[in-house]
This record gives sequence, C-alpha cells and structure tokens, in this order.
Amino acid sequence: MAAETDTVLGADTAVQSILEALPYIARYVGATLVIKLGGSVGDEGTVLDDLVALASLGIRPILVHGGGAQISAWMGRVGLEPRFVDGRRYTDEATLDLVRMVLIGLVNSEIVARLNARGVRAIGVSGLDGAMLKARLRDERLGLVGDVYEVDLALLAALQQAGYVVVVAPLGTGPGGQALNVNADTVAGEIARAARAEKLILFTDVAGVLGADGKLIPEITADEIPELMESGIIRGGMIPKIEACVRALQGVQRAHIIDGRTPHALIRELFTDTGVGTMIRRSQEAPR
Repeated sequence: MAAETDTVLGADTAVQSILEALPYIARYVGATLVIKLGGSVGDEGTVLDDLVALASLGIRPILVHGGGAQISAWMGRVGLEPRFVDGRRYTDEATLDLVRMVLIGLVNSEIVARLNARGVRAIGVSGLDGAMLKARLRDERLGLVGDVYEVDLALLAALQQAGYVVVVAPLGTGPGGQALNVNADTVAGEIARAARAEKLILFTDVAGVLGADGKLIPEITADEIPELMESGIIRGGMIPKIEACVRALQGVQRAHIIDGRTPHALIRELFTDTGVGTMIRRSQEAPR
C-alpha cells in the first residue's frame, strides 16, 4: 500500500511540474535565447543536455562561449603570463594568436562536437565570420581587446533558418581587419540586444550576484546597479557580466546570471516559477 501511495504522489508531483512548465514552454517556442557558456563544458554538468531539450521544443538557442581557463592554461604551457585589467584579459599579438587557436580550434569545436553527439545540428562560427561582430579597441591598457559596436545578424539568421544551433567564439573584426579579443559576456549581450532575444542567460561558477552577507540577490533592477558597483558588491569578473546584461536590456526582456554548477540550471530558470540565480530587469518592468 505504501508503495502504491508513493507512486501516486510521484505521479502527482510530475503532473504539477508539467503544469508549471507549460506556460513557459508556450512562451519560448520559436523564441531566440542567447546563452553564454564557460569554455570548460566538462564542468557544466547538464547544460548541454538542457540545450538539447530546448532545441527539441522548438526554442532557438544561440550559444556564446568563453575559454578563459583554457587560454590561461595554454599561456602557461608556452611561457606567457596572463594579466588582467578590470576583469578583462590583456591581449598582445602573441596572446591573440593563442586566443584564436584555443577559442576557435579547441573550445568551439569541442562544444559543437558534444552537441552533435547529442543529436543536435550544431555549427561553430566566430565573430570574424561574415564580419558578424565589428569592434573598436576598448582601452589601450588592454591591448588588442575590442568593444562591439555593430552586429551583423545575417549569418546567424541564415544558420538558424537552416536548423542549426549556432556556437559563437568571442572574436571581433577591428580597424583594418585586425582581429580583436572580445569578452564573451560582452559578445553575448550584444548579440542578444541586436537579435532582440527573449532572454540573455550568462552561466558562471557562483550562485549569481551575492550581497555583502554572501547571500544570493535574486533580482536586480537596472537603476540599482550603479550603487552596487560603487559599494563593491559587483566587482571583478562580475562587472563585464552586469555590463553585458544592462546593454542587452535595450532589446531583451530580461537577463539572468545563473550557476552552471547547479544540475539543470537552465531548465529550472526557464520553466519554473522560482528560477535560479540573479535576474536583471528594466526598472519600469513588472517583476517576473
């Protein structure tokens, strides 16, 4: 009798979960989501499995990936010393060559291979392809690091129309055709803004934006961000993530910073009432 009761309770829980998810599924079918992954997909648990589920539902994810850990590791192998300014990597000519090799030749192709192995038609590009991302030098202190000022969506649109999940390496075309290293969060934010995506989702290795007490801040409005930065709550590597979210809000409904270490974090964020991580929204919008 106890086993039968457990079965009924389990079925009821499953039905409740499905009922909770259905309105969100209906909202996102056919929508574009821009998702930024870290470069180390082996540490991202079920993220790629969640992406397969999204694609099967008719949701159209665009993936932008980082690769900072791999770049730093390869710099160590060849005797280059990583250096960061305001959370962004200093990039000289030698570093840029290595960045291109790691991002395009290693990280991008690995994510594409893993998605293809899961039955998703994935294809890898960089911001250099089709002059997708045009960039200008950000700051002389950073070297060959760019800020995106124009996004050409033609290539992405054509690939999505052909049924591909597109995986984007964060490089841009600078003055005179010079390749520039661009922060992956920045790239994701610019693509999301230009595509007017339904959501921008940035994965990280912390729970989200943490308060002074170390607890998660579940929701932030755009007008709260300057004070959080001035107080040091938002600092270091979180700064480019928040900047990307604020920029994306010019075209995106909501942006999210979530923990890639949490099992099925993407599904939880998209298809449950509570979500996970920190949501950033326009000040004038109603809460989720």
